[in-house]
Amino acid sequence: MTVDKRPRLLFVSPRFLFPLNEGGKIRTTGILRAMKGGAFDITLASPAPPEVDRYEKEISSVADRFVSWPEYRAGVLGRAAAVLSKLPVSVATDRSEAGRRTVAAEMPEADVLVADFPHSAVLLPAEGPGASIMFTHNVEAEILERHASVATGWQRIVWARQAFKMARFEGDALRRFASVIAVSARDAVALAARYDLAHVPRIDTGVDLEFYRYQAPRDAARVVVFSGAMDSRSNIDGIEFLLRDVWPLVVAKNPEARMLVVGRNPPDALVAEARAAGLPWEFTGTVDDIRPSLEQADVAVIPLRVGSGTRLKAFEAMACGLPVVSTTLGVEGLGLEPEAQYLAADSAEDFARAICRLLRDLPARRRLAQGGRELLEARYGWDRIGRQFETICLDALERATR
Repeated sequence: MTVDKRPRLLFVSPRFLFPLNEGGKIRTTGILRAMKGGAFDITLASPAPPEVDRYEKEISSVADRFVSWPEYRAGVLGRAAAVLSKLPVSVATDRSEAGRRTVAAEMPEADVLVADFPHSAVLLPAEGPGASIMFTHNVEAEILERHASVATGWQRIVWARQAFKMARFEGDALRRFASVIAVSARDAVALAARYDLAHVPRIDTGVDLEFYRYQAPRDAARVVVFSGAMDSRSNIDGIEFLLRDVWPLVVAKNPEARMLVVGRNPPDALVAEARAAGLPWEFTGTVDDIRPSLEQADVAVIPLRVGSGTRLKAFEAMACGLPVVSTTLGVEGLGLEPEAQYLAADSAEDFARAICRLLRDLPARRRLAQGGRELLEARYGWDRIGRQFETICLDALERATR
């Protein structure tokens, strides 16, 4: 029997990675798939749902070995109780004694530890390998601070309190690790400054260029699309902004325009609001494959006003040949240039003007679509991003064994 002599990498995730219905899951999976069979023997540790056997093929595509504990999904009472914790709600609900035992049992065999999201710190023992890496997809406290900045009344107080708890937890968690990986140069600078971190390498955001096929823009355009989990507060805020402030200006100039919102669990109140206004808006809810929805569309929008990290939805739309209109925050950290790969718009008036421009201007749609796809092919395939991540892990191992 051949013994695998590669160093062992233990990758701990607080979320089961499948199905791929969140940006963080997509990013983590793309990186692990690119690293599988490379320099490391990879063990993935995460909670697992009852139907985990359905995902055997997907799991084997990202790891050499999978260890798990029962997934816990906090209900209304569980989340309400978590509000009283010293931890932020999103972290408190990730705690699991079974998870801690599972990870602790794997730790002695690990040469490199990668923790996915700061939340995973609640699953780790106090001591781990010297080559320890935290993989941050966002500046978590910043997300909550930005929510507080746009909230009003008692909600502003709640968001501010959660932001305070997250800043305290995030700083303590990140300082436990020898390296902290950021997903953009901007996040690397922000994390290092905020939490006094010495080593914050960064990776780029990637996209599966084989999965998302390029489709040239159609001659006539009328369908606008947004894709993203609609149980995310950041996405809800963005769609409320689009519905209430932007769309009336769009239909005043383009009455034939219609909107497609693709993502799980859209709030009933938001769906009802669009229906009551008589708007041609469709909320798909959960979809198994986002590509057919993107193929229906002519323009993609990212109307986000809160959030952090980098958003994969921009790259997915660009890969499919959709011109993108986005707020500055919506493409933050992606390295895109306005007018070259997307149109920038932060006010309601500018956002509506950019949408109307693209619905009417075929040469502009073609130029942005081609520019976006060319950039992705040159810099942002998952194979390249996986090599970046693997190099950081090898460097951490070398530094730990000096």
